[in-house]
Formats: sequence, structure tokens, C-alpha cells
Amino acid sequence: MKIILLGRDGQLGRELHSYALKHKYKITALNRKDLDLMDKAKIESKLIGKKADVLINATGYMNVADSENNPTLAFLINAVAVKYLAVVTQEMGAKFVNYSSDYVFDGAKGRPYRETDAPNPLQVYGFSKYCGELMAANYNKDSYVIRTCGIYGGQMGAKSKGNFVLNLLRDVKGQKEIEVSSEQIVSPTYAPELAKKTFELVESKLPAGIYHLVNEGKCSWAEFSAEIIKLAGLNVKVIPMDRKGFSGGAKRPIFSALLNTKAKKLGIVLPQWKSSLNEYITFLKNNN
Repeated sequence: MKIILLGRDGQLGRELHSYALKHKYKITALNRKDLDLMDKAKIESKLIGKKADVLINATGYMNVADSENNPTLAFLINAVAVKYLAVVTQEMGAKFVNYSSDYVFDGAKGRPYRETDAPNPLQVYGFSKYCGELMAANYNKDSYVIRTCGIYGGQMGAKSKGNFVLNLLRDVKGQKEIEVSSEQIVSPTYAPELAKKTFELVESKLPAGIYHLVNEGKCSWAEFSAEIIKLAGLNVKVIPMDRKGFSGGAKRPIFSALLNTKAKKLGIVLPQWKSSLNEYITFLKNNN
């Protein structure tokens, strides 16, 4: 399988690239310097004519709070650029993989969301990701839209903001207790496992469409934090705080855990969240 990967240097992109190399896929991995996703002409000139079976877009504008102040940028990257990529991959005859978010939901359901549940975003970021889903599906019939949640992994996480685990471990240094949101129920997802299951999905017999790929189970951010601290062997108390779904000036869905029902039919399932978190903490301990 010949693959083009966009977002090579991001938190998920690094894991996708690493997995592809280890499993001897033919992969061309690009970063932002290689391709400006807000320039339609450059996308067309760079990609049209290339032979590829799959294009994986691991780029995106991920800053939820900042999206409220920069909606144009959020939509350009998370929706308009996705349209450009979908059109080009359709012309190339390639499958298109694009990642979306649990934030396309409003959290009112009160239990994990299935792939068939209707989106209803609460903030600009969620709207931009939902529009990206529509762009992918409408402009390339072979689009795999993968919704996920709370990605973490690697020694540095995402370049701009690390990840929840790394940030928590940094913030608790020298502290006896820390306050963490308790009202948001989520499905934190380990990037190496998400990368692995992405490849399994595109190589499976499953049709194009929307899929939920997250670590199994659900937890609050406070529960997730307590498990991080326990596994790291730290003596810090987590104080659960109900912030009513607000953080950084943006409304967050109270219950946005995702349920994998479609990929699960072929055995494409990520491990339980505690298992993957334990693997990550072990990784961090071994790579300090």
C-alpha cells in the first residue's frame, strides 16, 4: 500500500509515520513546510499525479479555546483544507482518511456516542470539525472519517500544547494537590494505538464512512488524572472540580465519550484506557 501522510511532525503524525516505517509501507510523509494546506493550487500541484492508495490527513487546528477568537483560521484548516484534499484524492483515485473529534457532539445524550448519532457542536472548534466531516464525505466517496478523543502520546506530545498527560505531570511538580475537571466524561486515546488501528481500518473490508476509534471505556478528566498520578508513583491529591463544561472561554460537551460499534465488528478495537495509559507512563519512565 502506497501512503501519503500529512502532518508528519504532529503528535499523531509521528506515530502514523513510525508505524508505517516499521511495517514497511511505502510512505511519503509531509509536514507544513512541505505543503501549505490553505493553498489550493499548491495542494493540487504537489499531489495530483502522485500514485497513492491512501492519503492520511493528520493535520488540524486543535486549539478549542483559540478557535472562538479565530474562527476563520479554524474553518480554513479543519474544513476548507479538508475539501481541497478530498477533491484531490478523489481525482487521484485514493482513499482519504481524515480525523474528527468528540466535540462534534453536545454531550446531552448522557452516554457514549455511536457513529450514527446526530452531531450538534457547542463551539467553533466542534463546528469546524463537523464541517470537515461533511467536506470529506461529500467530495471523496472513499473517505474514512475517524472520530477520536483526548489524544496523547510521545515524549513531547503536540508541538503547540503537549498533551494532557505531559501537562499534568508538569503541573503537579512540587504540588500536594491539583484541581481537575470532574464533569466531562471522555475517552482518552493513546496515539500509537490509534495509528495502528487506522492502518487496520483502511486495510479492512469495511466501507468508507464515519468510525469511532478511541480507547475502550470512559472516565472523567479527574479520574484520568488520578490514574496518571498513581501510575507515576506521585503523592498528589486530585481535587475534582465541576466547571460546568467551561474551559478557556469555550463550552465543552459534558459527556463526549465515544463508542466504537462499526470497526468493532471486524475486531478493530483499541485497548481499555487504563491499559494504554499504563503503557504510556512506562514509556515516559523509560525515556526520561
